[in-house]
Amino acid sequence: MLHKEKQKGQSMQYDGRALELDKVLKMVAEETACPDARAAALALEPSSSYPEVCRRLEETDGAFVLMAKYGAPSFGGLSDVRNALRRAQAGGALNLTEFLRIAAVLRTLRAIVEWRSRSAGIKTALDRRFDRVAPNKYLEERIDSVVVSEEEVADTASPRLHDIRRKIRNASARAREQLDKMVRSPHYQRFLQEPIVTQRSGRFVVPVKAECRSEIPGLVHDTSSSGATVFVEPIGVVEANNEVRVLESEEKAEIEQILTLLSAETGTFADPILEGYDAAVALNVIFAKASLGYRMKAVTPKLNETGKTVLHCARHPLLAKETVVPTEISLGDTFDTLVITGPNTGGKTVALKTIGLFTLMAMCGLMVPAAENSELSVFSRVYANIGDEQSIEQSLSTFSSHMTSIIHMLETVDEKSLVLLDELGAGTDPVEGAALAMAILETLREKGARVAATTHYAELKEYALQTPGVENACCEFDVATLRPTYKLLIGVPGRSNAFAISERLGMDLRIVERARELVSLEDTRFEDVVEKLEKNRKELEQEHAAAEQYRLEAQRASEEAKALIAKAEADAKKELERARNDAAMLVSRTRGQVDALLDEMEQLRRRQNQAATQEEKAKLRAGLRELEKSADPVTKRREDAYTLPRALRPGDSVLIYDIDKKATVVSVSKDGMSAEVQAGIIKTRVDVRNLRLLKEKTAKLPKPQRTVTRSVSPSRPMTEVDLRGMTVEEALLDVDRAIDAAMLSGVGQITFIHGKGTGVLRSAVQQHLKIHPAIRKFRLGTYGEGESGVTIAELA
Repeated sequence: MLHKEKQKGQSMQYDGRALELDKVLKMVAEETACPDARAAALALEPSSSYPEVCRRLEETDGAFVLMAKYGAPSFGGLSDVRNALRRAQAGGALNLTEFLRIAAVLRTLRAIVEWRSRSAGIKTALDRRFDRVAPNKYLEERIDSVVVSEEEVADTASPRLHDIRRKIRNASARAREQLDKMVRSPHYQRFLQEPIVTQRSGRFVVPVKAECRSEIPGLVHDTSSSGATVFVEPIGVVEANNEVRVLESEEKAEIEQILTLLSAETGTFADPILEGYDAAVALNVIFAKASLGYRMKAVTPKLNETGKTVLHCARHPLLAKETVVPTEISLGDTFDTLVITGPNTGGKTVALKTIGLFTLMAMCGLMVPAAENSELSVFSRVYANIGDEQSIEQSLSTFSSHMTSIIHMLETVDEKSLVLLDELGAGTDPVEGAALAMAILETLREKGARVAATTHYAELKEYALQTPGVENACCEFDVATLRPTYKLLIGVPGRSNAFAISERLGMDLRIVERARELVSLEDTRFEDVVEKLEKNRKELEQEHAAAEQYRLEAQRASEEAKALIAKAEADAKKELERARNDAAMLVSRTRGQVDALLDEMEQLRRRQNQAATQEEKAKLRAGLRELEKSADPVTKRREDAYTLPRALRPGDSVLIYDIDKKATVVSVSKDGMSAEVQAGIIKTRVDVRNLRLLKEKTAKLPKPQRTVTRSVSPSRPMTEVDLRGMTVEEALLDVDRAIDAAMLSGVGQITFIHGKGTGVLRSAVQQHLKIHPAIRKFRLGTYGEGESGVTIAELA
C-alpha cells in the first residue's frame, strides 16, 4: 500500500531540494512513532493528480479535526513484523521475541480501533483507512498466554508443560533437600569451602575443599580458578539431578512443539495483520502531517487546477517563528508573471521559496502555515532555479549554470508548470542580461506557465509596468533601520535604495551626490515615481487600517446590541413562563382546597341526613371550573377573522375578548380605533379589535348634562368585612355600608367576619340581615371559610 501511494506522485517533475521540501519532510518524520512510518514520511512525493491531492488534504484535515477533539491515537507499538509473519505463513517457527513484537502490533491495532470508536460521531475521509485496521484479540491473547518474556514461556502454555515443570520443581526440591542436610551437618561442614548449594552445568553441587575431595564421594563438575575448591555432586543426589535433566529435555521439546503450533496458527492470520499494519503506518504518517500542521499553526488550503496562488499571512515553515514576518502573495489570478525587485537580503528569495514550497507541501497533503482562505494550485511541474549553482568540475560559471537549468526548463515547460527564477539574467553584462531575461519571460508566458522571478534590473520593472499579465512586486525595506521587513508588496516596483543605504552608513555626501548626478535623467524620474508610489501606498495602508478599526468597532457594537435584545427576549419569555407556572400552581392549590370543601360539605350533610343532590354537585363542579378559568384570565387571542358588524356606538354592550368580561361602550375615538368602556365601576380604553359586539339591548347612558352627582360616604366594593372588636351599632353601620358598595359594584356575595366569641355580634348581624331588603339569604361559613366565626350573605 505504501509503495502504491508513492507511485502516484512519481510522474511529476519538481525540484524539492532547491525549495527545501526535504527539510519539511524531516519535520513530518519526527512526528511519527515507528520506523516504517518515518521512512514513508521521508519518501513522500508531491502528486500532480488533482483528485489525489484533494484526497490527501482531506485526510490530513480529518486527522487535524480528530486530534483537536480527541487527541491522536497511539502508534508506539508498531514495528515491522512482515518477515516474521511471512516465515510463519510459510511454515517456519518463530522465536519468543518475534511473538512479543507481533503481540505489540496487535495491541496497537486494537487500541487504534478503540480510539476511533470513541470518535465515531465524526465522519472523515480517514474512515476507509480505519476500516482496514482489523484487530485480532484472539491471537493477541493467545500469544500473551504463551509468551511471558523474551526468555520464558508461561506454565499455562499447555497442560503437559505445566506437569513437566511441576515434576522439575519436585525433583529439584528433593536434591536441594539432601544437599541442605549435608551443608548443615557438622560432619560435612569441615570438608566444605562454604556451606552453600550451587549449580554447575545445570546440576546441584556443593563447594568442597580440594584436599578433602575424597571425604565426599560423588562426581566433580568444576574447579575454581585457584584450584582450592572443587564442585562435587554427591552420589546421593545424582539420581535426582538426572531426573531434573531428563525433565528439562522434555520441557525444551514441549516448548518447541508449543511455539511451532503457535507459529502455524499465527501464519493463518498473516495477511489481515499485515494489511492492518500497513493501514496503521499510513495513518501514522497522516496524523504526523496533522501534528506538524498543529505545531506550525497551519491551515488546509483551497485547491484549484487553474494555476492560481493566493496566500494570506504566509510564513515560511523553516524560518524562526520569532523572526518570520507574515506576507501576502498572489500569482495566476489577474496576472501570470510576478517580477520581484528590491535590495539584497530583502526577502525576495524567501518569497520565491514560499510560493514553491507551499505548492509542493499541499501536493504532498500537508497543511501550510498561512491564514484561512489561502489557495494553491496543483501543477504537473515545479521548476526552481534558486541560488548559486556554479560547478567547478564542469567549468561552468554562475551565469552558465543558470542558463543550463533554464534551457532545460524551456524544453519541457507547459501550461501546467510553475517556474521560479532567482536573479534572472544575473552574472553577465547588465544590458544583455536584462534583454535576455525579458526574452525568457516572454517565452515562458507563451507556453502558459506561471512565473515568479526576482531581479535587480530596472528594465524588468518597466517591462512589468508596460506588459499586461505581468505584475511588479517588491520586498519592503526600512531605510531608517537599514533592515528589510520581509513584507511582499504586490503592484509596487522595488527600489535599490543604494544611495540612501550608503548615506546612512556614513559615506561622504559628495560621493553620494555625484553618484546621483551620474544616474540618467530617465532612471531618476523612474525612481522618483517609485518613491511617490511607495509614499502613497503607506498613506493608503494607514487609512485602510483606521477604516478597518472603525468597522470592527461598529461590528462589535452591533453584536452587543443584538446580544442585549436576545437577552431581553429570553428574560421576557422566562418571566411569562414563570407567571404561567405560578398560575398553574394557584389553580392546582385552589382545586385541592375546593375538593376538600366539597368533601367536608358532603360529610356535614350526611351527618345531618341531607345528602346533596346530583344537580347541586354539578353546580359546585361547574363553579370549580369557573374558578380554574379565572386563575388565568388572559386568553390567548385566536387568529379568528372577526369583524365588527357595524361601528360601535355609546351604550353598546360588548365583550372584552382577552379577559372575557362584559362592558358597556361609553365613547368611541374619532378615528374609530379605540373605545372607552365601563365594566362595573372600572372605565378603561380598549382597542376595538379586542371588542366583540353582544346581541343585547343597547343600554341607555345618562346624558352628561343631566348627571347628578351625590356625595356618598366613602365606599368601595368589598367582598369581606371585618367587624371584630366593634360594638353592635358600629358593626351594623359597616354592614350597611358594605351592602351599599356591593350593590353599586355588582358584587353578589359578602363575607362578614364577626368572630365566635359570645355570639352577641353574630346574632345582631344575622338579625339585621334577615330584615335587609337587599339580602336574599345568608349562612354561616363552612370548614375552611371560618365556620361559625363568619356569616356569608348573598345579595338579591
